[in-house]
Amino acid sequence: AAPPNIILIVADDMGYADLGTQGAQGFKTPNLDRMAAEGTRFTHYYVPQAVCTASRAGLLSGCYPNRIGLQGAFNHTSRDGINAEEWLLPEMLKQQGYATSGIGKWHLGTRLKFNPMRNGFDQWMGIPYSNDNSKYHPSLAAQMPPLPFYDGDKIIETDPDQSQFTKRFTERAVQFIEQNATHPFFLYLPHVMPHVPIFASAAFKGRSAAGLYGDVVEELDWSVGLILAAVQQAGIADNTLILFFSDNGPFLSYGNHAGSAAPLREGKLTSYEGGVRVPFIAHWPGKIPAGKVS
Repeated sequence: AAPPNIILIVADDMGYADLGTQGAQGFKTPNLDRMAAEGTRFTHYYVPQAVCTASRAGLLSGCYPNRIGLQGAFNHTSRDGINAEEWLLPEMLKQQGYATSGIGKWHLGTRLKFNPMRNGFDQWMGIPYSNDNSKYHPSLAAQMPPLPFYDGDKIIETDPDQSQFTKRFTERAVQFIEQNATHPFFLYLPHVMPHVPIFASAAFKGRSAAGLYGDVVEELDWSVGLILAAVQQAGIADNTLILFFSDNGPFLSYGNHAGSAAPLREGKLTSYEGGVRVPFIAHWPGKIPAGKVS
């Protein structure tokens, strides 16, 4: 009878095989594995395109991204963005009385009129485009402006410490859950990691047996664990739908700084299955079957 809380956790460029339950090598994802054991793991979930902006446009609008004019991936020079006439998921839920929060990477336009706060979110914290659109770009670093970090519609930092992204986003997400536990909320958590350049905080650096990439994924898994714990501690687990997936497949051209789509072919930026078929877990105790593989 009560509208469920909804939490969308989106990894950036995480591969199909980057879950413990799907064959991860050298690193562990116990919280994601637990989420799958307590919910349903889907083996054939496809995103609409194998690249960041387009994938997010499809997710939040419910439309094929090309149909609404959003292809590829925006950067600091982009003048286009999500059209104001598109009825996005946060706008729909806001009309139903939900508190809405976005935390992480937006990537649907850099101009103020495209800001998440103008598109259904009560609050927003994060970056407007990918984290390689910065001094860390492998070939265009000299041409890149400082990476802006937003809180609401204001830039509060430039070139923030990227090793703190996962931790900062998670802390803000937990705070939002705690503050809104008594009424319906929508939490959209599109993480920056493991999109290159990849960074792990000091607590996770060197922890896995799979190098820096494994460290980064283990920190994302830690984040999922904190979200699950926050929902449990707030007493709202039975009325909260939590979804975890990746925006597209792994960025394989970055070698050991990218994940694996095994046994699928290729990865990000291709229309082979490795580019568009990604991990997907749905968790809602008592509503979504536990321990099921669909």
